[in-house]
Amino acid sequence: MRIKRTINRLDMISCVLCRDAPCSRVCTKTDPAAALKSIWFDNEDIASLYLPEENPCANCSAPCEEACVRAGKVPVKKLLSLLAENVRPQCEIELPEDENRLKCDICGVPLENPFLLSSSVVASTYDMCARAFEAGWGGICFKTVCSFDIHEASPRFSAITGDNGSIIGFKNIEQLSDHSVVENMEIFRKLKSNYPNKFILASIMGQNEAEWEELSRLCEENGADAIELNFSCPNMQEDGLGSDIGQIPELVERYTRAAKRGTKIPVLAKLTPNIANMSPAAEAAMRGGADGLAAINTIKSIIGVNPLTFVSAPAVKGKSAIGGYSGNAVKPIALRFISELGQNEKLHGLHISGMGGIETWRDALEFMLMGSGTVQVTTAVMQYGYRIIDDLKAGLNYYLAQMGIRSVKDIIGAGLDSVSDTTDVLDRGTILFPKFDTDKCIGCGRCVISCNDGGHQAIKFDDRVPKLDGSRCVGCHLCLLVCPEKAIASGKKRINIKT
Repeated sequence: MRIKRTINRLDMISCVLCRDAPCSRVCTKTDPAAALKSIWFDNEDIASLYLPEENPCANCSAPCEEACVRAGKVPVKKLLSLLAENVRPQCEIELPEDENRLKCDICGVPLENPFLLSSSVVASTYDMCARAFEAGWGGICFKTVCSFDIHEASPRFSAITGDNGSIIGFKNIEQLSDHSVVENMEIFRKLKSNYPNKFILASIMGQNEAEWEELSRLCEENGADAIELNFSCPNMQEDGLGSDIGQIPELVERYTRAAKRGTKIPVLAKLTPNIANMSPAAEAAMRGGADGLAAINTIKSIIGVNPLTFVSAPAVKGKSAIGGYSGNAVKPIALRFISELGQNEKLHGLHISGMGGIETWRDALEFMLMGSGTVQVTTAVMQYGYRIIDDLKAGLNYYLAQMGIRSVKDIIGAGLDSVSDTTDVLDRGTILFPKFDTDKCIGCGRCVISCNDGGHQAIKFDDRVPKLDGSRCVGCHLCLLVCPEKAIASGKKRINIKT
């Protein structure tokens, strides 16, 4: 299976992934915007297979590049030509005929695919959820239903961005649904009536056992397929709610049991990452009768402290607050918690719905390999829209077909055996040397700088050509990570004679 990118994503930095993209409106041979979006979301193979058999850009004056909202800055012709001439010949299979491999379930309730919107603003009205269903999402977790008044701050979002302006880390100080319980129940009824085959996961939060039980009952009666218990929101105004509950296993168990009294449909406990270990709360939820778990919610954070006002972002009339951090930056933390749940034998049989920084199908795959049966997405949708479902589904389906895997359910937890919570299991008797590709190397010397000042002074720089000193190299692979041209790869092993 070809797993490395052919196209350097840096070539797409100027592309803003437009709505109703001008490049596609002027092209008569293909859909450049769709191809560019697929490249962005790690679907080179699929993008190339959707192109005409002959390179559509051959002998073309590239009107798409002039029509671009950043005219002349996005090399559309070059990118599509690379797809046609370099990527397509390497494709191992054709596009799958259907998406049956993606069919799965939550606690026995069927889903057409494992992708859900997570409980947040992206799933907070009938219109939004309907458009998500029409786009192809398998289900939604509706923004948390509660019986108390919600009044939001403005502004309530801030972010850390990368070199291309895309969001790496996202902070919010938003709370729960600002619709009444009655209004939200009407939305559930309408969604289930119009989309009977779509999955509705109703997120709820109560202030006491009676409310947890009542909200659970109401959601089932009005069309929800399952309940998600919000034990993890970090942004509540009052103490004793959200993540305050999730940090106390006794409360998790008590309120889970209360919610189970109100319903016969599956109940998932959504757990907080603002703890050292998630297993105590997860086991408490299981004792309370939970059928599954959801993780992670956002991580308490402070970002963007203004050097002039000394106030962190988002600033609300000169004040700010600790808020929930999400986006791709939290994915490693989320995967760590998912693997903890997946490896816990006491939790065997519970469905795990994973979330935290999922943008591409590969992100979703990693969660599934660590034990998630379904995945939920918010921040990527806030940035790119519901349309990302096309590449999530297509990418995962294509991967499964390439690997000869009949069902997405067959990969759940497949990577857990490789993970240990201690480094004692690691082989320390060998060194894996780096290997330099002189054809790709541009002689920038970044590897030398990093190795000298952050490594083991194992790279010499002669005539702007890096050369490895094997007597010093410890195989840390820092040089691989910093090389801007990806001109360094893993090389040969040798026995570490010092052990």
